[in-house]
Amino acid sequence: MRAVLEVVSPGAMASIQDLGRHGLRRVGVPTAGALEPGWLRLANALAGNEQDAPAIEFLGGGLSLRALEHPVRIALAGYFRAEVVAAGGRRRLDSWRSVTLAPGETLRCAQLTAGRVAYLALAGMRVPPQLGSASTYARAGLGGVDGGLLLAGVRFLAGGCSGDEKGLPAPPLADPAPIRVVLGPQDDYFEPASIACLLSAAYQVSPAADRMGMRLDGPLLRHRREKGVEITSDATVPGSIQVPAQGQPIVLLADGQTAGGYAKIATVISADLPRLGVMAPGQVLHFRSVSVAVAEQAARQREAAVQALLAAIAPLVERSGIDLQAIYAANLVSGVVDAQAMDDAFALADPPGKEEQ
Repeated sequence: MRAVLEVVSPGAMASIQDLGRHGLRRVGVPTAGALEPGWLRLANALAGNEQDAPAIEFLGGGLSLRALEHPVRIALAGYFRAEVVAAGGRRRLDSWRSVTLAPGETLRCAQLTAGRVAYLALAGMRVPPQLGSASTYARAGLGGVDGGLLLAGVRFLAGGCSGDEKGLPAPPLADPAPIRVVLGPQDDYFEPASIACLLSAAYQVSPAADRMGMRLDGPLLRHRREKGVEITSDATVPGSIQVPAQGQPIVLLADGQTAGGYAKIATVISADLPRLGVMAPGQVLHFRSVSVAVAEQAARQREAAVQALLAAIAPLVERSGIDLQAIYAANLVSGVVDAQAMDDAFALADPPGKEEQ
């Protein structure tokens, strides 16, 4: 019988995602997939899966899962703490590592300490693909488990737990740099002052943010009166910054629609969209305009950075600092004290009868 991992509590907006459903936007099917694909790849690598395997993406805390009759190997990516609860007590875990759950043990993911997105990969998890991907697109009931968010009681078959648990010695750091955009394709629909405002003012992630898009609070962006607010509906992509009539920008994310009738002032470059997509409500950001050539170079640099993190994954050394493999390999018996020689030395230093003098 294969190992099984059961969802005890799904927490906030937990769903199955992989690297997305590509090549179908032309027929109205959004890409979906992980909001932060680099983190999903890291979670899968830590679990021993292929990088593009499906994993659980969750927004906020509250996710809780239990191993049933056999041990399971899971891996955590994102900025949060977790704990493993068993009959004998509980132990706390940092993320960016894998861990083996014994039968009956429950993993609880606490509130995220930074951002709004995290990932949990299960070694050997298989989810049937639909239209080439296991990613959940809940608005159309596509992919994942029955096309929707995870519910308590859902069970996943798991693979084996062979090999060492693994960790990432230096997890990715938050990047405070401005979010880079390429202006257009309808930047000519906006007053020059609005474009200058977009590229200089501070914006804040509003609570109106989900997998489809992210509304930003900040200075309103005004359309040219002679152009109007709406356009003939045309294609959108993840990263498109639409500006409705009220002037509050909306950034489309992984589940964003494939076409729209609002003018798009700019597009977030692919290298920075994951960084924006994981920002939590209340976080402040700035935009900076770059060329298409710079955007392409940034995409190559991001991939190189993800590859470097993947290469850094190594067998886990627990926080105690005790590396058992290093201890076993070390020569712990060189220079052992000779007990007889020590007795002789003490005898010379303290001859019999001295205490009687």
